[in-house]
Amino acid sequence: MSLQGTLKDFGIGDILQLIGQQQKTGTLHVRSKDQEVRVGFSDGHIIKAESVTRNRKELIGAMLVRSELITETQLEAALETQRRTLKRLGDVLVSNQALTAERFQSMMQLQATETLYRLFTWKSGTYEFVQEPVEPDAEAIRPLRAETVLMEGFRMVDEWPVIRQKIHRDDLVFERIKALPQPRFDEEGGELGAIGPSERRIYDELSLGRDLRKLVDISCLGEFETCKALYNLVKGEYIRPILPEGAPAPSPGDQRLLARLGGPLGRLLASMVVFAALGVVAFRVVSARHEGVAATPFADSAAQRHVSQAQRVRIEAALEVFRLERGELPERLDSLVQAGLLESGELKYPWREEYYYRRLAARQFILLPPLR
Repeated sequence: MSLQGTLKDFGIGDILQLIGQQQKTGTLHVRSKDQEVRVGFSDGHIIKAESVTRNRKELIGAMLVRSELITETQLEAALETQRRTLKRLGDVLVSNQALTAERFQSMMQLQATETLYRLFTWKSGTYEFVQEPVEPDAEAIRPLRAETVLMEGFRMVDEWPVIRQKIHRDDLVFERIKALPQPRFDEEGGELGAIGPSERRIYDELSLGRDLRKLVDISCLGEFETCKALYNLVKGEYIRPILPEGAPAPSPGDQRLLARLGGPLGRLLASMVVFAALGVVAFRVVSARHEGVAATPFADSAAQRHVSQAQRVRIEAALEVFRLERGELPERLDSLVQAGLLESGELKYPWREEYYYRRLAARQFILLPPLR
């Protein structure tokens, strides 16, 4: 399979979806400016993810020191042993009883997933997939389904702007205001409410002088999960952020547009934008249907993808209406047509094939552009 191009024409989500659905084995090279990431696949599952241009701060040894799992002295001794014996760093640390094999594996997993999810923030770059054997090694990550990475990556991209309204600086420190409530659990043992295990871990790690960067390191949750936990704690008024001494307060320009405009007005403008986009989509669909042509009138693939985003909003809205009426999401997209919520052509526009849809749970689904 020949797969190469630019991220403007084919996003990272589309690339992962394609490789995962076709159960390919090989290496995906993604490059942007002076950065390069290699992602290894085996039968469509991600088994490796590493930054070729990783700086010293991102090396696994430095991560272990920053997270206070080992000391700088232990790392230096392990690196010296590694140079003499050519053993893996993890094997040396475990044999020295600096940490357990399970703990080292979990940090390797965190390093790989942080590298993967960072790709979703890349706005430009190139990609190339090379079909070749990819063998997992002892320090490789546990295999990840491409769909799982897609869902998590898109969730992060969607929630980051909201989180950054309150967690807007890396040098913020936090002060406890009140105690956390007693945990409540559902029938499956999951904690109910906005305060969960991540929030409790972060709350326990708060201490004088620990800023956001240190909390990310020491929690071992990853940047997004740490910031989301802090956001939930701030929103629930369990903690409050404190700016460094002498730092200017965040200006309105640092906040999202809707936050600056205010609730009702912001929602009104957002609705106007969405409805305008959907109006354009509807016009193009109807025009194509009346003219008897295939609903793929775009020579510019970038424009096609832009319109596709608006069309997906329309399909997602129809899915939500279907769920409210029937109590669950449909198994297939054509159920939306049978329910009179969409026309059949809208399940493809502006592509030639239907959008990729998969129901995951009563309220969860994946909706992506079709495989091409």
